[in-house]
Amino acid sequence: MGKERLNKYLASCGVCSRREADRLILEGRVTVNGKTAEVGEQVDGRDEILVNRKPVQDKNEKVVLAYHKPTGVTCTEKDRFAEKKITDMVKYPVRVTYAGRLDKEAHGLILLTNDGELIDAMMRGSAGHEKEYIVKVKAGRYCKEITEDFLAKMRAGVYLPELEITTKPCKIEKTGKFSFKIILTQGVNRQIRRMTRELGYHVETIKRTRVVNIRLGDLKPGEYRPLKGEELHELYHICMGH
Repeated sequence: MGKERLNKYLASCGVCSRREADRLILEGRVTVNGKTAEVGEQVDGRDEILVNRKPVQDKNEKVVLAYHKPTGVTCTEKDRFAEKKITDMVKYPVRVTYAGRLDKEAHGLILLTNDGELIDAMMRGSAGHEKEYIVKVKAGRYCKEITEDFLAKMRAGVYLPELEITTKPCKIEKTGKFSFKIILTQGVNRQIRRMTRELGYHVETIKRTRVVNIRLGDLKPGEYRPLKGEELHELYHICMGH
C-alpha cells in the first residue's frame, strides 16, 4: 500500500479539498497516529488520522446517513442565494452529498452518502424506488376536506399542464380530515404540491417518512444516523442488486 501526501489522502476520503486540508493541518486540527500532523506528511490507510478529533473513514469505505432535513434547508451545494445549504448542515468526517432532493419547505428523511453509484441508482427514474410522505393540506373555513374523489384522482395520476405530463399511479390513503399518506415512485419537481394544487387543494406541510426501505423513525430535525448492517445491505440490494 503506497503512501501519499496527507492533503491528497484527506481529499480522496471526501473530507475536504487539498487546499482546505492544508489549512486544517496548519491550524493543528489534524493528527496522525496521535501526533499533530505536518504539511506534506506521507500517510496511508493503516494510519490513524483524526480531523477535529474525529476519525477519518478509509477512502474506500462507503458511508450512508439517514438525515432529518429541517424545513428551510435547501438541497444544494453551491447556490450562493440559499440561506441554509444541506451540505453545510451535516458535519461528518467524510464528505457526503444528498441522494435525491426534498424541497426547501418540506422536512423529513433524506439520504446522504459518498457513494456516487448509489446516488445514480436511487435517482434513476425508471427504477421506481418508493418514497413515502405524510401531507397536510390547509384547513379552515373555506378549505375542503380530503374526499374519496380526490384520493381516486391522485391514485390514478394527475395531469400537470405546466410540465405536460401525467404523474404515475401511486398509493394514497386518508389519515385525517385534512391529511393523507402518499407513496410515490417518481421524482417530479415539487410533485405533491403540483398534484394537490391541480385538484383544488393547497399543501400546508410535507414530511417524508421513508425512502426505499429506510424509515425516518424518531430522528428529530437536524439529526442523522449512519446506516449499518441489514438495513444498509437491503438498501443496496434493492437499489443496486447486491
